[in-house]
Amino acid sequence: METVRRNDYIFFEQSQVIGARKGLAPVMEQVKLVAGMNTSVLLMGETGVGKGLIASTIHNRSARKNASFVNVNCGAIPETLVDSELFGHERGSFTGAMIRKQGRFERANRGTIFLDEIGELSLSAQVRLLHVLHSHEIERLGGTGVLPLDIRVISATHRDLDSMVAAGTFREDLWFRLNVFPIHIPPLRQRKSDIPDLARYFIHKKTRELNLSNPSDIGEKGIGQLYDYHWPGNVRELENIIERGMICCGGRPLDFSGLIPGNGLSDHLICNTKDPDPFLSIAQVNRLHIRRALTSAKGKINGPGGAALLLNIHPNTLRKRMDRLGICYGKKREQCLQK
Repeated sequence: METVRRNDYIFFEQSQVIGARKGLAPVMEQVKLVAGMNTSVLLMGETGVGKGLIASTIHNRSARKNASFVNVNCGAIPETLVDSELFGHERGSFTGAMIRKQGRFERANRGTIFLDEIGELSLSAQVRLLHVLHSHEIERLGGTGVLPLDIRVISATHRDLDSMVAAGTFREDLWFRLNVFPIHIPPLRQRKSDIPDLARYFIHKKTRELNLSNPSDIGEKGIGQLYDYHWPGNVRELENIIERGMICCGGRPLDFSGLIPGNGLSDHLICNTKDPDPFLSIAQVNRLHIRRALTSAKGKINGPGGAALLLNIHPNTLRKRMDRLGICYGKKREQCLQK
């Protein structure tokens, strides 16, 4: 797939990987090797390193790029709903099943399914998943026939699956099926050369999201402060710190004093307000607050761990506010995040 240089970032046709020629160069070499195959890939790395982005890049560089890429957060599916969510159900198969529903595997047919946080699945769910991977077919809950599958599986975890297999909490036979081509994504602290490009990208992104007319820039001081931090939350934490700095600095060059944990004040958010700057509008603040809740809830709106629960608001009320503020959610959210 052809790449184009724009403002020192690497852009692919449908996804972008910042650091592809620096800290992530070894990872991208592995992506290049395996993308054209139908081989199962296991992505390993700490939370926040960008496993989902690498998974979508593999899909977008494969022959399946024009088919569906279905993202499944295995840790967010309640045990009682695993079969229905993954494999679908027929109308009347259980109380409340008013219509036939396609499962995630069926929706990903002829494309790619990304099983994120695969280590969170229960042993009983692992058994059912193993059967599907072995037989290449599924049966909807309450159904009477099987549906053949042509699907590629990419899985990801921040857990040590070797240790889980030894402890008996992850099936060894499932691990063998998933771990055909493992790729380890290094944490940000091991690839700090990517920080300047990542910082400038997030500044551009947050300027658009927050509708800022006077965006901040970053100089040597700000870059130095970012280099000095160890980034336990990886790229996701860097994005949050950049957003904090842009709010507090109000158009001035970014200074992260008091904003980075361990950098002066870690328990309180202290903004450098030496010069008077315009406040964010109420709509901008609400938009920012809701987006943070969505990020924390991994895009989920209602139910346990959903954004509505975090914000203490009814899910329907939250959706109406998001529509009014122009915040994408549901199936459109991933498309909006890639714009």
